[in-house]
Amino acid sequence: METLLGLAELDRSRPRVATIGVFDGLHRGHQAVLRQLVHEARRTKATATAVTFEPHPDAVLRGAPPPRLGDPEQLMERMAALGIDEFVVQPFDERFSRLEPEPFLRLLGAGEGLRAFFMTPETAFGRNRRGDAATVAAIGERLGFRLVLVKPLLVGGRPVSSSRVREAVTGGRLAEARRLLGRAPSATGLVVRGAGRGRDLGFPTANLAFDEPVALPADGIYAVRVAWRGEMGGRGGGGGEAAGAKRPSRGVAEPSPAPRRSAWRTGAGVASLGRRPTFGPGERVLEVHLFDLAEGDALYGATMRVEFVRRQRGERRFASPAALVRQMERDAGRARRILGIW
Repeated sequence: METLLGLAELDRSRPRVATIGVFDGLHRGHQAVLRQLVHEARRTKATATAVTFEPHPDAVLRGAPPPRLGDPEQLMERMAALGIDEFVVQPFDERFSRLEPEPFLRLLGAGEGLRAFFMTPETAFGRNRRGDAATVAAIGERLGFRLVLVKPLLVGGRPVSSSRVREAVTGGRLAEARRLLGRAPSATGLVVRGAGRGRDLGFPTANLAFDEPVALPADGIYAVRVAWRGEMGGRGGGGGEAAGAKRPSRGVAEPSPAPRRSAWRTGAGVASLGRRPTFGPGERVLEVHLFDLAEGDALYGATMRVEFVRRQRGERRFASPAALVRQMERDAGRARRILGIW
């Protein structure tokens, strides 16, 4: 899959079929559209092109993005797995938001290589959302491409949408979120230094910080699967940062030379999400105790992706650290059984 940083990089004369969307979480509804797009591309020997926007349009138009359901690299990996040939990440700002539907479609190759444009009946884009199905169909008749309307995927009698997935995740309904996503929900953050209480109690944890809002489930204890990787030759990891601190935003320049990313490693563990009431209420923190982590493995500064497999219990306050440790041992044992780790 080729990744392009903006519509200006497209070869507009190239035969293509295209669709657009934020694709947050790349849920089953998105997947249904993209599979039809890829099928049409293979049938007509055209390029399958998907266009997304960064930052999230709501960050520009409404002042804040909704909590994310996935990270950008995860999105690219899944786009490639679905067979997308070109993935365009279009910078989104106020000027771009004022673009009318026809100029936008011409950037995609309308009047040149664009053969078909895929959208759902609810999709609308361009200035004041004027790019609805009727408008796109009329433009297509003049400029020589087909509008393909894809019926929304229904689960439980309701369309699958990112907002519906988000509500399921933040409401603690992991089984529903899994049905809508086609996989367990996850969150990706940076491992930072915490207070060190977990290590003192014999359960060292990786504390995660996020550079933007992410969709997290209800407070409690979870069996989790984890992937992480560090950076080689780049900035050091997380020293002096407080648990729950925000990461530097994507707009912060990397030092030179740019770091080399190591390969993803995978593991499993038990996660605590909440305010740690046994030690007094504090900031909401996601911390992960990894099973069977090799001694000396450095996690500070690593990027970590946490997949929430099952919620085991709610957050509780314990009378003493010793009582907490006994419960943590039970939580870890139960998580191992859930995950099939013995």
